[in-house]
Amino acid sequence: MEKLGLGIIGCGNISTSYLRLAPLFKGLEVRAVADINMDAAIARAAEFNTKAQSVDDLLANPEVDVVINLTIPEAHFPITKRVLQAGKHAYSEKPFVLTLDQGVELRELAKSKGLAVGSAPDTFLGGAHQQARALIDEGKIGTITAGGAAVLNHGMEHWHPNPDFFFLPGAGPMLDLGPYYVTNLIHLIGPVRRVGALTSSAQSERTISNGPRNGEKVPVKTPTNIHALLEFHNGATVTLSTSWDVWHHKRNHFELYGTEGTLYVPDPNFFGGKLEIAGRDGALSEVAPWDHPFGKANQDSPRGPLANYRTAGLADMVASLREGRDARCSLDRALHAVEVMQACLTSGETGQFVTLTTTCTQPAPLPPAAAAALLA
Repeated sequence: MEKLGLGIIGCGNISTSYLRLAPLFKGLEVRAVADINMDAAIARAAEFNTKAQSVDDLLANPEVDVVINLTIPEAHFPITKRVLQAGKHAYSEKPFVLTLDQGVELRELAKSKGLAVGSAPDTFLGGAHQQARALIDEGKIGTITAGGAAVLNHGMEHWHPNPDFFFLPGAGPMLDLGPYYVTNLIHLIGPVRRVGALTSSAQSERTISNGPRNGEKVPVKTPTNIHALLEFHNGATVTLSTSWDVWHHKRNHFELYGTEGTLYVPDPNFFGGKLEIAGRDGALSEVAPWDHPFGKANQDSPRGPLANYRTAGLADMVASLREGRDARCSLDRALHAVEVMQACLTSGETGQFVTLTTTCTQPAPLPPAAAAALLA
């Protein structure tokens, strides 16, 4: 199989995951990296034995077919637009864009040029989440009527040396961590019809407590505490809480309630984890894990062995181009997720429910054999 050439724009922390993991997948080869800071690009290129280029040169590089956009959130739209204008397919880190209008513009541009656009997160392709989808599709908990999802912690300034952008419009816990949760809800339940939310911030500034800027304060200009109610087209209602104003809690990351039982899903920020299920009798049991390629631990972490297959969504998008099918991490799903999250923030500002203007289909499941087919 002829490999498609990958170029990466943005050589920050997340780039190491893509550079390390891309070789695991069929038909992919990293051919260049770029960054607004050329020193960062040169260092990353040396680390992974590839070519460092300026952004302009990478976009003009005929060996690059697909560009992975790993820039900061506010740069996602303009960089992806430049990628499409250069005649290359694009795959973006989350959030795909910051406004619905930006996403619509990219969709029309991609359509006019016959190009594909995809976006992270792809963690819903992990073994645990795909097994959860199979259990739901098999009717193991009946019809999903409600649920709850929560990502609650005390923020980024305690570990990130330059956390400024996390507290600006376009980030905050909803747009930074919400994509994992909203995307998995779309994967497991389907599209959202309307949302309502309450938003706030506990502090007007945050103090960096690590690295060379230790003690420096950064302003908070976006809500850091968002509690939303999502109504899905199928009638299910799910609460979604995202907050960086919480020091400790005992809430589950993700649970779904059906007419026949309850399903406890692991953290959507990760590919693996423990699934639990309870039926009408209320007896809780752990689900024996699938032998799924994207559920197997392949990385050590402070949490213990971890399954990390970032790039799976990109590999699936590349495969979809060859096979003439819908990509699971498609533009339409990414755009719908962005509108869901932005609608939560709008509802918090206005005090009104917001009805969504976009919709999408659920992505096709990725059972073990289909996942294995993406691997080199």
